[in-house]
Amino acid sequence: MNLPPFDPARFEEEWAADRDVLENLAANGDNAAVARPIDVSFKGSADALAALEDAAEELGFTVLGDETSKGGGRWLFLERTQPTDETSIRALTELCLRIEAHFGLEYDGWGCVAETGMKH
Repeated sequence: MNLPPFDPARFEEEWAADRDVLENLAANGDNAAVARPIDVSFKGSADALAALEDAAEELGFTVLGDETSKGGGRWLFLERTQPTDETSIRALTELCLRIEAHFGLEYDGWGCVAETGMKH
């Protein structure tokens, strides 16, 4: 799929939030090299979310599900497995912003569990 470029100003806004999440993970003993499930969310119209859901696998994601908020907002939750080092997260954010631009959605960030690399 040929995705459009992302807005650099929008990237800087998201990257500031990403740095906060990465700092929080590091403070909790995260080993950024350990690949783990990372979820991302998008908000938008039912049609746009359905189009993204159809393209999710091609874009490297698994669909976790969707949700409608009490206020009527619609969300789609996707997941992919990857590390949380700065380069990997930067690439994830760039991809999600390109998805946002292509499908006319609002990217709402990512989240994951800290991984120490130790077996539980």
